[in-house]
Amino acid sequence: MPTSLIQGNQYLCFDGTVSFYKHQSTACNSEMKFAVYQPPQAKSELLPVLYFLSGLTCTEENFMIKAGAQQFAANYSVILVVPDTSPRNTGIPGEEDDWDFGTGAGFYVDAIEEPWRSHYQMYSYVTQELPTLIAEHFPINPDRQGIFGHSMGGHGALICALKNPDRYRSVSAFAPIAAPMRCPWGQKAFTNYLGQNQESWKAYDASELVQTTPFNGTILIDQGMADSFLENQLMPDVFEQACVNVGQALTLRRRDGYDHSYYFIATFVEDHIRHHANVLH
Repeated sequence: MPTSLIQGNQYLCFDGTVSFYKHQSTACNSEMKFAVYQPPQAKSELLPVLYFLSGLTCTEENFMIKAGAQQFAANYSVILVVPDTSPRNTGIPGEEDDWDFGTGAGFYVDAIEEPWRSHYQMYSYVTQELPTLIAEHFPINPDRQGIFGHSMGGHGALICALKNPDRYRSVSAFAPIAAPMRCPWGQKAFTNYLGQNQESWKAYDASELVQTTPFNGTILIDQGMADSFLENQLMPDVFEQACVNVGQALTLRRRDGYDHSYYFIATFVEDHIRHHANVLH
């Protein structure tokens, strides 16, 4: 029996529709929200689907409102799906205490530590439950799926693609947290969600994963060189070297003057959607 969705606001956009939904998630044991852009072609044919994973503090709304991606999704005939970045209002003590952990900061991992494990199963949600839900309710071709993201979501996109080569045919990222085991954001999240054993962290670190399970295709990354998080948190050089070590095809574009904001994303989002469309169509 198909999972029931509750539809919220819907808006006409470039002759397609932006719609917002919520549902009761089995993986996260809580209500989850996501947004979908269906281009006009979705009225008459099955289309590729492209998932976007957002960064710290974001919701299912930020990318849809700020990135200007809908016109390009319409031009390149792809459906966009944007999940929220974490469960919310779970009642876990401390989930609202920090902007970089807990609410809005699920890090796209499956937590194994208490009390987070009861709700914070974002990896399973993004890679299993949500794609099943999208296939049930929307005119997608399930054999044509891509994934991309920003910052924490760039990390999420990379690990989801590397761990699921049979599901995702294309992957890209804007300013991803590329080596989370080595940076403060990642160390904080992984310690609390996954525990002290750093061996278990490797399963969610793109710079570790790519060395054992490289992606069958070119990974595209854009990184602003005026990004205040570049050296301390993002570490694209570490990922680049890991790709070199195993011969992973990588296009890493260093963009002078660009920061970490959605202005940066909006500048290059067409390039990314084209990158995916070229593979998915």
